[in-house]
Amino acid sequence: MAQLTLPKNSKITEGKTWPRPAKARATREYRIYRWNPEDGRNPRIDTYYVDTDDCGPMVLDGLIWIKNNVDATLTFRRSCREGICGSCAMNIDGTNTLACTKAMSDVKGPLRIYPLPHMAVVKDLVPDLTNFYAQHASIEPWLRTISPTPRQEWRQSHDDRQKLDGLYECILCACCSTACPSYWWNSDRFLGPAALLQAQRWLLDSRDEATGERLDNLEDPFRLYRCHTIMNCTKACPKHLNPAKAIADIKRTLVERQV
Repeated sequence: MAQLTLPKNSKITEGKTWPRPAKARATREYRIYRWNPEDGRNPRIDTYYVDTDDCGPMVLDGLIWIKNNVDATLTFRRSCREGICGSCAMNIDGTNTLACTKAMSDVKGPLRIYPLPHMAVVKDLVPDLTNFYAQHASIEPWLRTISPTPRQEWRQSHDDRQKLDGLYECILCACCSTACPSYWWNSDRFLGPAALLQAQRWLLDSRDEATGERLDNLEDPFRLYRCHTIMNCTKACPKHLNPAKAIADIKRTLVERQV
């Protein structure tokens, strides 16, 4: 029988339970993944209690309250607080989502918060997105043309502009890619839902003149065809986009150009 051994320091342990805030009438329990690469200790789950009368209603509000009032060492990313930047993407109650748009009231019981799954962790709730951003850059997410640059602007019809709806809204939060089992096992070669969604956005742009080169770059057993249409990406997207459909459309385009 095969015997599996977890890597050293990979087993999550029970961490510190912080005291409830004094005189708080209503609290929510936060159970948060903590890991510091500099202390040599195992990851742990620390327990905090948030005074809900003293902070906003979103999960991110609670995290900020903890950092400001209880534990300044808690580390996470955040920026816009409006569901636009994608910085505060994390796994909340077992689902990848944005902490700034996830209400505490949407979660029953303790709020269990982890970093995005199957990513190297920088510290606490901060994943290492170096590879994710490099994959996005690899699809060349900008307008490529060979025609002379117009004096004013590249024109596009209203109908052609509408073809980009459901693609350009991606905020690169990585919720979709880190929900994809194919990406978990092949993230070194499979581009993942987020990058492929953006690839389709530029393939459909009527102003772009590098369609053939873009398709050549994608036609690979791993870069594109590691997608097995599991649909986790579409379910996880906090912007309600459909990366699985975009990937299927790219596959269809590659087939059609061979006919």
